[in-house]
Amino acid sequence: MYPQSMATAPAVTLGAEDGGTAVAAVDLVKVYGSGDTAVRALDGVTVGFARAQFTAIMGPSGSGKSTLMHCLAGLDTATSGRALLGGTDLTVQGDRVLTKVRRERIGFIFQSFNLLPQLTAEQNILLPLDLAGRSPERGLLARLTEQLGLTGRLTHRPGELSGGQQQRVAVARALISRPEVVFADEPTGNLDSRSGAEVLTFLQTSVRELGQTVVMVTHDPAAAAYADRVVMLADGRIAGDLDRPSHAAIAAALQELGAHR
Repeated sequence: MYPQSMATAPAVTLGAEDGGTAVAAVDLVKVYGSGDTAVRALDGVTVGFARAQFTAIMGPSGSGKSTLMHCLAGLDTATSGRALLGGTDLTVQGDRVLTKVRRERIGFIFQSFNLLPQLTAEQNILLPLDLAGRSPERGLLARLTEQLGLTGRLTHRPGELSGGQQQRVAVARALISRPEVVFADEPTGNLDSRSGAEVLTFLQTSVRELGQTVVMVTHDPAAAAYADRVVMLADGRIAGDLDRPSHAAIAAALQELGAHR
């Protein structure tokens, strides 16, 4: 039984007509393996993520948080249920459509940065647009690089940048195409506390000033406290939904989840 101090995730109106929902799961199930060795990573998850909101997904190790993000981003296939990006059901799309969706409608920020070492910072930032055959918005590029402190580093290659600078390049790359949603997988996991705080602060700014939607998986209560909302998972199910919680409230909720498993 899960802790009573956390609100159950509210019902979500899902579908193309729902302008307030950027991405959603509907009765999402993901099973790895079969027979006695099968692992039910997601067990009928239904949850929506609002547009222009910063949401963190948290839970104990093995709770299904990364699996949920990967299914919602079209990086993994669900066993059953639906993963909706706006009005597009990703679970019924072929590889070609999913590749196009990931390239044109989704931004990604990974713990390991995933920059191409042979490209400059500017070339890495503009790569999603190059792949999509789109021209960059120079005003947006200038704004992103200035706010992220990268203006003087655009001609440098990743090997010439600090870890924090590399992650800021990755953030700019995720935002440059104005995607419908940015998925961030432990984006501060390889950063020191100062660099991590800078990245998280900018993600907040992108939501409030650019209207970006950000969904972040993290194990760190301090990182999750930057979010507008924290969705808790345990054993592949929604276990709580916190609105604008403090670091202390998030840590307490995680502790309760661990105690009730």
